[in-house]
Amino acid sequence: MLLTWLYVPGDRPDRFAKAVAAGADAVILDLEDAVVAGRKAYARDAVAEFLAHPQPLPVQVRVNELTGPDLDADLAAVAGRPGLAGLRLPKVESPATVAAVAARAGTPLHPLVESAVGLESAYAIAAAHPAVASLGLGEADLRSDLGVADDEGLLWARGRIVVAARAAGLPPPAMSVYADVADLDGLAASCAAGRRLGFLGRAAIHPRQLPVIAAAFRPGDREVDRARELLAAVAEAQTRDSGTVVLPDGRFADRAMVAAARRVIDLAARYAA
Repeated sequence: MLLTWLYVPGDRPDRFAKAVAAGADAVILDLEDAVVAGRKAYARDAVAEFLAHPQPLPVQVRVNELTGPDLDADLAAVAGRPGLAGLRLPKVESPATVAAVAARAGTPLHPLVESAVGLESAYAIAAAHPAVASLGLGEADLRSDLGVADDEGLLWARGRIVVAARAAGLPPPAMSVYADVADLDGLAASCAAGRRLGFLGRAAIHPRQLPVIAAAFRPGDREVDRARELLAAVAEAQTRDSGTVVLPDGRFADRAMVAAARRVIDLAARYAA
């Protein structure tokens, strides 16, 4: 139940420790889009050196494309490093490529769907291997592939990713990055829309985005109160040996509502600690 991830270019080792201390739940060191071709080797070495030691929070690495020339070097550099918590796999279009990386990497995998082809195979990708720990959407590339310019054009794609992840038994997915780091109001509105679709959390490209994302996905006081009310009513019904739970506002509570309430309480407790 992590809400915030912070991307850092792999060729900026001066930012690695700062990113870990910036307040995100996890950090992603990016060897792919954030690094130009001529600096790939430098970035790879810098990331490998940083991950030679355990880190206080999860640090993932976004490797280069699975069918490209840099993947072998990426895996050789970072796989097995004490500080590595997982790999982000970009532009995934086939479950076979995910399974092939899983056989070599020995770490949790986080595939990113970034094309129409990948979107059509979203569930198969999510269920490709036990090492798959989450499923994500790379919206910038997908926008280009689909020819859409706004969030409305991605509505179906976002919903498909949420359904595919949950159908494969994975956690709710996190949203893709919001590119305009100055537009915090737009970020908040976008996060709220994503939460209504079933997303949980979001990746950031600047530390100033982290509090906005956390606030958007963290349960509010009213939500927590309603969850506690539901669980208290369930506990009271159990003392009466009754399978019927009616809340004070007249709603009937079923097992799905109970499970959702417990997730709210757990998430609230995590962020209150």
